[in-house]
Amino acid sequence: MTTPLIIDTDPGVDDAFALALAAASPEVDLVGVTTTFGNVGLERTTRNALGLLALLGRADVPVAAGADRPLVHAQPSLSSAHGSDGLSGFAGTLPPAGAPDPRDAVALLADLLGASDRPVVIAAVGPLTNVALLLAAHPSLKPKIERLVVMGGAIGAGNISPRAEFNAWCDPEAARRVLVVEDVPTTLVPMDLTMRCSVDGPWLDAVGAASEVGRVLVGLTADYREAYRGLLGWDGMALHDAVAVAEAVRPGLLGTRRLPVEVDCGYGPGRGSLLVDERLEARDAGRVDVAVDVDVAGLRGWLSERLSGL
Repeated sequence: MTTPLIIDTDPGVDDAFALALAAASPEVDLVGVTTTFGNVGLERTTRNALGLLALLGRADVPVAAGADRPLVHAQPSLSSAHGSDGLSGFAGTLPPAGAPDPRDAVALLADLLGASDRPVVIAAVGPLTNVALLLAAHPSLKPKIERLVVMGGAIGAGNISPRAEFNAWCDPEAARRVLVVEDVPTTLVPMDLTMRCSVDGPWLDAVGAASEVGRVLVGLTADYREAYRGLLGWDGMALHDAVAVAEAVRPGLLGTRRLPVEVDCGYGPGRGSLLVDERLEARDAGRVDVAVDVDVAGLRGWLSERLSGL
C-alpha cells in the first residue's frame, strides 16, 4: 500500500529533484504540494512548483501557496545560489502550468490530512513556517501525521552563517515550534549529512541523458552547479531536499539517532542555528530522529536509477 505524501517546498533546484523523486517513486502517493518563501519569493516558488509538476506529468497534484514571510522577524534578503527565478534562469523551459489551488497552504494541508484514511507523511524541505502554522492552528490533526521529514539545520558548520543552515535560519521561530515544542514524530535531515551526498557532473549528465524529463531537470542546475563548484572544488551539487524525500520514500534509508534539539531564536550571530545534544548520556533522550549516517554510494545509485526512469 502506498503512503500518502505531501511536500512543503520552496523550489529551488534541489527541490526540483525532490519533487521528481517523489513522482518517480511508487512507494508514495504525492497528494499535495505546498509552497513557501525561501530560495526565492513565494510567487516564484509557487510557479516553479506548478511548472515542475507539469514537467513530471503530475499536474493533477494540487499546489497551494503558503507563507510569504517568517512568523516573527524578516531576515535580510540575500542573493540565491538558485538564480533569480530559483531555477538557474531556466524556469521558462518548464511546460505551461495551471493555477494554484484557491486554498492557502495551511488549509490544503488540513483538508488533505482530514480526508485521508491513512496516516500522511509530510516532507518539509523549505522554511518551516507552513508546518508551524498548521500544527498551531489544527492540533487535532497531529495524529493524522505519520511522520515529518524535515530537511534543515546543521549540527556543525552552517551555510548561511557559521552555524546556521538556510532553511532553519529563514524562520527560526517556526523551526523551534516544529522541532522543539510540538510532539509529532520527526526525522531531521541536516545539512551535514546532505552535503556528504553531493553528486558530480557525470552523475548529472547521466540523469540528463536518460530521458527528456531528465534533460530539462538537469538543465535547471547551471547556476546552482556554479555556486557549488566554488564550494566543492569540482563540478557537482548538493541534493539536499532530494535526500530528505528519499528518506520519506524509503523509511530507514538514513541512519538516525534520537537526540535533543534546540533552535537559537535570539538576535545574535547564532540566530537560526541548532544545538543538537550528541552526548552519550543524551542518546534517546530527545524526540527528533536526527539523520547521521547513510550509504552514500548506494543512495546516489538509487537516486540515479529512479530519476533516470522518469
